[in-house]
Amino acid sequence: MAHGLAAIDWRQPWLQDWREAGQRVTQGVAQGLPLSEALNLEPMSPVRFVPQVDLPEGMAYEQFIFENASVPTREGLHDFFNGLCWLQFPQTKKKLNQLQAAQIAVDGVGSVRGAVRDALTLFDENAAFLQAPDALWHALAAKDWQRLFVELRPLWAQARLLLFGHALLEKMVTPRKAITAHVYRVQFATDSIANLDAWLAQDLSADKLAAKPFAPLPVLGVPGWCAENEDPAFYDDTKVFRPSR
Repeated sequence: MAHGLAAIDWRQPWLQDWREAGQRVTQGVAQGLPLSEALNLEPMSPVRFVPQVDLPEGMAYEQFIFENASVPTREGLHDFFNGLCWLQFPQTKKKLNQLQAAQIAVDGVGSVRGAVRDALTLFDENAAFLQAPDALWHALAAKDWQRLFVELRPLWAQARLLLFGHALLEKMVTPRKAITAHVYRVQFATDSIANLDAWLAQDLSADKLAAKPFAPLPVLGVPGWCAENEDPAFYDDTKVFRPSR
């Protein structure tokens, strides 16, 4: 099996939205398929997944995807979750790729990505989406952790945090207290990933992402995601829950 897939605990609450497709792809890999082929068995993808060796030497990964509607895929957790993101958020991933390709067309490919491509990569690798009442969002933006997680804890019943970045999802296979997402606020309530995907594809732009409209959130602080956070002292760890400057 592709390295690491057997370690995924699909019972974890942050994998709820990824479980169904993820288990099917994992089963395909367990039966001997390369990861790219197992991903290609899933319907509704806007791209095909191809082995990493199909990426020509010297060609930018994002440019190859843009020109060929094909995603070079290595065996392992990182590209496994990237593939799932393409399956679950096809419009958002396509928009991110289009924005990357537009920047490459203007600036070319150099040793430094630039502010826009850095922001796009950060979003792609480490973003999470939060639907939440205003009070929760304001406490998060202020890094007021006690208010966010202790005083306003009942409000989390009205919130939804969905992990998106494939590097973030990879890290959460072996969860640690310090793992932090870059949270992007979703301005409407929906239980449908398809609706969220469509909204994100319309909402995202190079200028908006370059302004880094993110709030850092140590994800194991989310109520119900970690048994230890039932104790308010969990949030006193200033190495993780850092105060606002």
